[in-house]
Amino acid sequence: MNDVAILGGGPAGLQSALTLGRMHRSTVLIDSGAYRNAATSAMHNLVTNDGRAPADFREVARHEIEEYASVTSLTGSVTSIAGTPGAFALALADGSQIEARRVILATGVADALPAIPGLAEIFGDVVAHCPFCHGHEFAGRRVGILGAGEHAARLAVMLAPIASEVVVLPGDAAAPDALARTGALALPGDIARVAEIADGVEVTFADGRSERFAGLFTSTAWRQAAPFADDLGLAVSESGGVLVDGFGRTSAAGIYAAGDIAQPPGLPAPLHSVAMAISTGMLAAAACVQDEVTAVRG
Repeated sequence: MNDVAILGGGPAGLQSALTLGRMHRSTVLIDSGAYRNAATSAMHNLVTNDGRAPADFREVARHEIEEYASVTSLTGSVTSIAGTPGAFALALADGSQIEARRVILATGVADALPAIPGLAEIFGDVVAHCPFCHGHEFAGRRVGILGAGEHAARLAVMLAPIASEVVVLPGDAAAPDALARTGALALPGDIARVAEIADGVEVTFADGRSERFAGLFTSTAWRQAAPFADDLGLAVSESGGVLVDGFGRTSAAGIYAAGDIAQPPGLPAPLHSVAMAISTGMLAAAACVQDEVTAVRG
């Protein structure tokens, strides 16, 4: 019986494993090999790792975790979680089973992009969704925003000090009053396709017009990448995040959540960043240890 099973080998799961390893708790980290930021060539806005490739970050983290004998890392996918606090059973796709007293869900989310031809193929670098993570890379150049209404207006305000010009596409779907206050240009018309070019991205409209940008920003419709929140009946927010307390405890005893799926108190939605994932991963692991201490002391 393991003390803790961690589902997910991204930043949240890796940090949880490191924390538990340092506390000498028997831990199994189950990594499916699917990562939200796999399409991104470099992470940003992460101190000491600004510009590091996500794959390199994971490799370094795994080497660090290997130094702790109480942590076992597996490659595989969990298909179901059953049991009660102190005695959870996790079934894996290969037919094996893992038992653990507690479970940390660090399974992440998946993005659904607007149905624009070519967009999915270049999402991750020249097309992004977070100006905190990718805005600076377009500094002093022209940037486009795919979106509408208040969301486009908020992005335009954020990007105004960074870009030489901010353009909202398609402008006829945007909120005119909100955009007018940002100083952003609105270009109307349906978008036929987008494509990466040598110095950025080209947007082609249905009427044949084309515009070039250093990069594009778009909102994504994200969803949880794994079904366990529903399977376990966990409380979720309207945004789709798993509701947790300040230490990552979910509404189900013995189940914790960290990373992009976790929505801490006071937030309208999960904060999707590597820095936040690391933070919540550490907190969830610490809560596992603290709850063990509480149970032992009675």
